[in-house]
Amino acid sequence: MSEVVRSESQDTWPAVLTWRAQDVPRMESVRVQLSGNRIKAYGRIVAAATEVHPAFSASYDLVTDDSGATKRLSLTVTLAERERQLNIARDVENMWLVQDKQNQATREPFGGALDVDVIYSPFFNALPIRRTGLYQQAESVSLPVVYVRLPELTVETVTIDYASKTAGGGIDLKSPVAETTVTVDDEGFILDYPGLAERI
Repeated sequence: MSEVVRSESQDTWPAVLTWRAQDVPRMESVRVQLSGNRIKAYGRIVAAATEVHPAFSASYDLVTDDSGATKRLSLTVTLAERERQLNIARDVENMWLVQDKQNQATREPFGGALDVDVIYSPFFNALPIRRTGLYQQAESVSLPVVYVRLPELTVETVTIDYASKTAGGGIDLKSPVAETTVTVDDEGFILDYPGLAERI
């Protein structure tokens, strides 16, 4: 990540952040608006067909509360044969209302999760990193998250472990699909997620 890209991404908000996958034909681009810890984001993941999934695009609209915890996420996945939607919202009791692709709604605690993570997306990793301040201090946390798999749009609870090092030293991450060390910018957004994507 060049210093030019690093500084351009942080000087002005709102900003458009873009990542390119390292080993497969996939990109993600998101427009991010910040207000303190609050995030509003609208983004899209575009993926060509691979051995593990068909070609798809996924657009999302995310809003967090003032602490950075997810309030709602709307996802639309487009495949060659169909388009499906998923809506997730967290209420004041920290219960999650999930309206799935069949328009069925369920209300679940998801282990007390405050964050949503979407597979293939480096953007969503910033949510717990920013909310907990992991990008500003050395700390280890193990967090439940509402985990969305693409392009299936299945939702489950998983636990992701984060361990931040000294400033600029990266953040160790252990999830259901990766065990790696990510680097972040001064605002906590992913610069490089080895094996997944890097910011361009």
